[in-house]
Amino acid sequence: FVTLCGWVQAIRDKGGLVWIDVRDRYGVTQVQVSRGTMPLLVDRVRRLTLESVVQVKGKVVERTAKNSAMPTGDVEVVPTEIVVLSKAGLLPFDLQKRTEREGLRMAHRYLDLRRGLLQENLLLRHRVAEAIRGFLNGHGFLEVETPLLVKSTPEGASDFVVPTRYEKAYYALPQSPQLLKQLLMVGGVDRYYQLAKCLRDEDLRENRQPEFTQVDLEASFVTGQDVMDLCEKMVQYVWRRVIGVDLPRFPRITYEEAMERYGTDKPDLRWDMPFVNITKEANATGVAMFEAAGTVLAMCVRGGARYSRKMLEGVQCLVKEHHPSIPYLVYVKWPQGGRARASVHGLEEGRVAQWLERAGAMAGDLLLVVGGAKLSAVAALREVRGEVIKVGSIPPQKSYAPLWVTDFPLFEKGGDGQFRAVHHPFTAPRASDVALLDGSPGSVFSQAYDLVINGEEVGSGSIRIHDAALQRKVLRQLGLDDARIKERFGFLLRAFSYGAPPHGGMALGLARLCCLLGGRSSAIRDYIAFPKNNQGRDTMMGAPSRLEKVGEGA
Repeated sequence: FVTLCGWVQAIRDKGGLVWIDVRDRYGVTQVQVSRGTMPLLVDRVRRLTLESVVQVKGKVVERTAKNSAMPTGDVEVVPTEIVVLSKAGLLPFDLQKRTEREGLRMAHRYLDLRRGLLQENLLLRHRVAEAIRGFLNGHGFLEVETPLLVKSTPEGASDFVVPTRYEKAYYALPQSPQLLKQLLMVGGVDRYYQLAKCLRDEDLRENRQPEFTQVDLEASFVTGQDVMDLCEKMVQYVWRRVIGVDLPRFPRITYEEAMERYGTDKPDLRWDMPFVNITKEANATGVAMFEAAGTVLAMCVRGGARYSRKMLEGVQCLVKEHHPSIPYLVYVKWPQGGRARASVHGLEEGRVAQWLERAGAMAGDLLLVVGGAKLSAVAALREVRGEVIKVGSIPPQKSYAPLWVTDFPLFEKGGDGQFRAVHHPFTAPRASDVALLDGSPGSVFSQAYDLVINGEEVGSGSIRIHDAALQRKVLRQLGLDDARIKERFGFLLRAFSYGAPPHGGMALGLARLCCLLGGRSSAIRDYIAFPKNNQGRDTMMGAPSRLEKVGEGA
């Protein structure tokens, strides 16, 4: 005999028999009620509403008609008692379908969470977090909780602020525990981690939320190589533990190489379609359009010679529409058993052969060529790469393609001409570049590294500045005078003055890791129990909302 508690997922009535499916987090069990032996129970079951909560007591028996699609499909429960613990009213949508608009489901997230897919997502997230904790605990890391009420120290996005009982005094919610974990290093906690809540008031998109959890870690007396090696082993451990997949060693490329070969610092290496600079070969053709282009880039598409002219003309139109400064997109088809032919006249066969050889093309391949100003050509070919993969239905060559991108510039210039930190203001410059900070800050490279998997940046880290004078110099390059530096970061510089160890670390997005491991959605909100919508609002609770008085509590 068993006792089942759960929600009524389905009711089926046929003749003298009524079946109900009772669902809980662990699965679905069929309950069979017979009018011949249990007339009162049949009447009670027929009055049930879907999603009502019931308690069923009865005997487990073998099913006559088994259902191999259900883990419990060989058995059912014949009840002796059914108690309605909570009757459900009319539902706003059918939980067994997923056709309703997302806004309706977000407003009733507690109902959406009952669905199997979201239940599986939360279980996956739990298993990922469990694996990460197990790995880091086994490598001597100490889990330390940092506060959520902190001083405002802007790190790129806007802060969420919290009013206090003190006039014109506010806390900020942390965009990350960056400074706190550095202070832990100063405090002698040489290996720290936490699954940290981060809050950022910034523009939202599918893979971004105003509050999210990151796997945050920091260690003293390490190099960037040490941190990358550790995090690579951790990610490999998580993949193996959670989904049984062994990831190979992660390749490492520099930021400059990523931009030159893929036009992005987040390349998706599941497709082997790098850019090749053929400016020299193009200029030697004697064709004016190539000689005047500036930079000429080519990309080889394996098996692309089969693509129709109509499809390729569609890609050409995309370039004209989105990149009007690009003078052309030329394609060269090399069919199996035939000669290579270009989409423009005037190209000698020998010159075309040089292009194909330079790009590593073979019979059956397609070569796509763009020319123009360097940055424009790179941007155009990046978009062409994504479009061809999509419209050409090119399957990925591997399920997971992780890599490290290293050696980022320390600064970038904004539209106002002011330098900004590429990662954050506490990233250490490359030791050989420190002397360039005063005279040529735009030439300084950082000791930063990003982990990219399948074209998604899932983690970012760096060796940190631990010297007060160097930190002050970097902050000055970001437009802060000494008074603002002292007001915002005086506590950090003071801590460095008492002896700070060299240190570095990394932060990885927990939900982004889950998206990749789950493989069914790229939206991180599908791995968050109560996410915000694309406008950063919680439509379920009606937040944010107005207070009658600023600072008023509950």
